[in-house]
Amino acid sequence: MAKQPGGFALEAISFALNKNENLAITGASGSGKTTLAQALCGKLFITGGLEIHYEKNNPLSPKAILIEQRYTIKNRSNTIDGYYQQRYNSTENEDAYTVLEELKSVLDNEVKIDFLLNELSIPYLKDKPLLQLSSGEHKRFQLIKAILNPTQLMVLDEPFIGLDIESRKKLNDILSDISTKGTQLIIIVGAHHHFPDCVTHILELEKGKQKNFTEKENFAVQHQHQTFFYDSSNLPLKVNSFGFSFAVKMKNLSVQYGDRTILKNINWEVKKGDHWLLKGHNGAGKSTLLSLVYGDNPQAYANEIYLFDKRRGTGESIWDIKKNIGFMSPELFAFFDKNISCFDAIASGYFDTMGLYKKLQETQTENIHQWLKALDLQELSRHRLSSISSGIQRLVLLIRALIKNPPLLILDEPCQGLDEFQTEAFVKLIDDICEKTATTLIYISHYQNEIPNCIDKVLALKVGLPTIYSIKKETINSII
Repeated sequence: MAKQPGGFALEAISFALNKNENLAITGASGSGKTTLAQALCGKLFITGGLEIHYEKNNPLSPKAILIEQRYTIKNRSNTIDGYYQQRYNSTENEDAYTVLEELKSVLDNEVKIDFLLNELSIPYLKDKPLLQLSSGEHKRFQLIKAILNPTQLMVLDEPFIGLDIESRKKLNDILSDISTKGTQLIIIVGAHHHFPDCVTHILELEKGKQKNFTEKENFAVQHQHQTFFYDSSNLPLKVNSFGFSFAVKMKNLSVQYGDRTILKNINWEVKKGDHWLLKGHNGAGKSTLLSLVYGDNPQAYANEIYLFDKRRGTGESIWDIKKNIGFMSPELFAFFDKNISCFDAIASGYFDTMGLYKKLQETQTENIHQWLKALDLQELSRHRLSSISSGIQRLVLLIRALIKNPPLLILDEPCQGLDEFQTEAFVKLIDDICEKTATTLIYISHYQNEIPNCIDKVLALKVGLPTIYSIKKETINSII
């Protein structure tokens, strides 16, 4: 048994892996996947018979290393992380270590580092500050850091999250190569059940207990599909009557950090009621583009940008911008205060803050309870975010983005961390919102099953160069 702060526990987990066998741990959100990963790496107290036998003559380090979903960044001033907008402030990034500096602290071998950066198609990150990495780039950086100091057991928590198609294929090959060189892999796999080729066994968890342990080829036969239901008739949706013609308009927009151009000559119009997919490989500039819209990036003032028909930089405050936008991103999730309750986290969406600092109106309080009830989360209302699974935390922050009925909804990889049933329900929820209200949508995802049916326009970025076109739902798989 393993216990986690907050009371969550794993019970009756029993499995064995032999040499050359690799495990995928899967299960619904909140089933205990990350808790088990932490327990296997000695980060949680365990009672019972956990035994890991290391080969005495194996040259690899005899320990377990955990590659978590997000790497904790320490700056030159010895502070940790900072704030989520820091990525877009160039002066702040001067205090951050570069990718090369961080990797050389593990192994001072620049030739090998260059080789791995090229293998993972990120040689351009070599001199980039860690704080400027996108979520997908961050994942590949973490993997390189682990490869530079190989161990006999490597546990990876959702390594495919946030990666584009080509990066997922490359990661699959790299994991196979790591396995053949003597490292045993345990991989947490969530919503998409993308089991790497090197995996030989599957452990499925359910509510902190073992549901199934089997060889990979037998798992699909035993796995039964479920549906995460919600009652759409109970959703507190309102038709948005906010008056504007264009939610977003950009003219010849460009963003540059030092010698590197992130975005160049972007001309983009998002009309009221449009539903856009923003696509591109990891590091193409998608999140940077959205940061200019949401007001997190100071380079917005150096460009011609219109929000809700008004030019940026004409006297509006950051709060004037944010009040009309519902927003969710991997960076927001990473930096959000996990010590507040689920209720307060949702309520903070009314004020676009990371905590609740103002008194709610009765109608706002009732609206929160209606959303929690509609998505069957009312029992978690007073639970701290830190005490629930990362998937449910993300679901709470998604409600936060929806709570004020915003005229513009910006969702940057919103289904990260949701299990497949929550993902199915959330995609349907977005379609319901867009069908029943006049909400304008900008959406990012690398997975076809996460794309709502309402999406009918695409802005594709390739090294900052835009391609804009309309699509039909049946052709969307070819462009993800």
